Amino acid sequence: MHKQVNILGIETSCDETAAAVVADGNVIKSSVVASQVGLHQKYGGVVPEIASRAHIENILPVINEAMTKAGVRKNDIDAVAVANQPGLTIALMVGVTAAKTLAMVWDKPIIGVNHVHAHLQSAMIAQEDKLELPAIALVVSGGHTSLYQCKNALELTLLGSTINDAAGEAFDKVATILGLPYPGGPSIEKIAKKGNAKAVNFPRTMLGPDSLDFSFSGLKTAVLYHCCGQDMRGENRCKEMDEQELADIAASFQAAVIDVLIKKTKRAAQKTGAKTILLGGGVACNTALRDGLADMAAKIGVNLLIAPKQYCTDNGVMVASLAYYKFKAGMFGDLTMEAKAGSQ
Repeated sequence: MHKQVNILGIETSCDETAAAVVADGNVIKSSVVASQVGLHQKYGGVVPEIASRAHIENILPVINEAMTKAGVRKNDIDAVAVANQPGLTIALMVGVTAAKTLAMVWDKPIIGVNHVHAHLQSAMIAQEDKLELPAIALVVSGGHTSLYQCKNALELTLLGSTINDAAGEAFDKVATILGLPYPGGPSIEKIAKKGNAKAVNFPRTMLGPDSLDFSFSGLKTAVLYHCCGQDMRGENRCKEMDEQELADIAASFQAAVIDVLIKKTKRAAQKTGAKTILLGGGVACNTALRDGLADMAAKIGVNLLIAPKQYCTDNGVMVASLAYYKFKAGMFGDLTMEAKAGSQ
């Protein structure tokens, strides 16, 4: 009888304290996430010090709950995995310290996992039979907008990334301009459903005919100027706009972001001869993006695998799942932390 390999995955790279137990890379035995959205809402973004303190308070209860829900004890765990980069350093330290401690006390191997790569793994969980290689992977979140070429779960080549604001970060900043609540992605998506996506012709920054990098800073500034004027003297104008005008701006902004994401992904897929497109990250929850990529993939004859919505945002499942393949390859340790300024 096959003995399952149980991995405990821990994630604290930004503002979710998460843990999960996953067997053999795709059998999800438990997933527990303690969100901090309420703590950061009034600031319009993640405050690293507040995030770190909340992680310290939540980390052990979250891990205990994940173990209990999975029905496993320490002897059933084959390795402890933790997201160790990239992310907010003081947030990452909480998860890494917890993982190191458990691995030492339980006498288990420890596996460091790249947070961004783990997001891609979310799109492959329980869908590996549909994965045709080579693949193109798009990660879209608050801190990252990146394109990868994937030979397998462990062989990823970065093709392009954001040179300034990530897509999710732009959503948060534009939501603030429009007076919408944090997090900005869900707020803008909700109001955009009532708007006209062609009402405002916001710019689509493509960075040249062959570029696979992203830039959303100019788009964010275009929204600011549209709402407040270039001299910024009309800074209160956003509050005076009626609901329809807000909806039109939100829809037009969202359409501009999605246009760029789809065109760049299509460009990467055609350039590399990809057979599959993978989509993961918090912004992958956006229905318009999911639908737009599905239409594009169908037109060019490429398979599309999208992470389930519950695993788009930060979670321990993606960490444990990717760690399974590192476990099989004997890739233990590797706990260097890579700092990232700002929120993810």
